[in-house]
Amino acid sequence: MTSSPAKKLSVLLALIVLSVACAAPAFAQSGGGGPAGSDSDAAIPSAASKAAPSTKAQRKAARKQARAKKNAELKKLEANGYQPSRNDPNYPSDIQNAQKKAGIGTAASQ
Repeated sequence: MTSSPAKKLSVLLALIVLSVACAAPAFAQSGGGGPAGSDSDAAIPSAASKAAPSTKAQRKAARKQARAKKNAELKKLEANGYQPSRNDPNYPSDIQNAQKKAGIGTAASQ
């Protein structure tokens, strides 16, 4: 069983194309130093890290405040008819109705 040089070349080319295709998404998401790293999207994490609390106590207080905000929103939804423990086939519509009644934006459910 001998294989021709053209067949070897085509197998090698297919191997290279597949390895590059598999590696390209990993590089695109890493935010490396390439052109994708110079986007405005790459500036968002650095801006967020500057605004983030710096000490452990500040981070803990920020998490506690965020948790309290989410719990308050859930209590508003429950007071307006949303029941999270119920297995409801109309799930999207019942939470959206509760959000409308509570005056909470629908961005969280999308």
